[in-house]
Amino acid sequence: MANSIEFIPPAYSSRVEPESVARDMLRAGRAEIDELVAAGLPYEERAGVRHFDVNDLYNLGMYSGASTTQPELAFRMLFRFAGRPVDDLLRPKTWDFRVTLECAGCDEDAAWKLEEPDVVRFGGGVAGLSPLTGGRGTAEYSAMVTTTGARTPLVSPVLRRLTRDYLDAGYRWQMIPVPMQADYELVHALGATSCIAASLFLAERFRVAGYRAEARRGWFCGVLGGALDLPHACVEVEDDDGATKTVDIAKAQLAARLSPDTGPFQELCLGSIYNKVIPSTASGNAAFGHHECGSPLPIQVRADIRSARGS
Repeated sequence: MANSIEFIPPAYSSRVEPESVARDMLRAGRAEIDELVAAGLPYEERAGVRHFDVNDLYNLGMYSGASTTQPELAFRMLFRFAGRPVDDLLRPKTWDFRVTLECAGCDEDAAWKLEEPDVVRFGGGVAGLSPLTGGRGTAEYSAMVTTTGARTPLVSPVLRRLTRDYLDAGYRWQMIPVPMQADYELVHALGATSCIAASLFLAERFRVAGYRAEARRGWFCGVLGGALDLPHACVEVEDDDGATKTVDIAKAQLAARLSPDTGPFQELCLGSIYNKVIPSTASGNAAFGHHECGSPLPIQVRADIRSARGS
């Protein structure tokens, strides 16, 4: 199992999950955790308890081949939709969108900023908006956000070739800390990829080829009922027909990895938009939130996005 992934480098690793969490996630006993540690799984021992990086645990589970680990079961459930007819992804869909921002170490009231949903230019809408409010430590934002889909496949042979070259490069999708994802050269040097790393890399390749392109962040919706906040990014590029297209390269990779019958969805990811993604105003490696209090610690942004009743 340990040979199937690359572990998070020390500079980006956060080994805070106790061994009990590792056992639950991997459906493993102590002896099996011992074997993983002997094979190189990094850990830190505190008060006699081994602690691990949650990304390492997710990746071990994803590529274990056991079919019983929490990551395998979660991602299979997550991508069930990708094997179904894609028409349901093209209709308008409304989401109950709630975000909580937390500023650790904050000691004063100060202005907050959130990179908000950016759906209107893609045919969506925002209603019932409760603007970002808060003061010291925490802030909240909520709205009913409507997304929609449209088939707008890439028409440029150059863009399609560059996209296909990346898909064929053999990079292995892994859960990676957001700060590390911005260092896409390091991520790719490990043979791995992620949505932000892939989008930053591909946007650069598109620009080198003469196209206007930018990696943009957003939220992938309906993940385990809103309980899992996955960092998401894609590329927006101006195609030969003058239209802005969205290349969701990581979701195409994941769909191909997790289900054999996802061809139509993979094609949808190469230029089109679909209703399970809420784009934001944030660029590909930018933070979703900011607090003007002066704390050096990063803002924690937690999204709870659930399908609205009747949507």
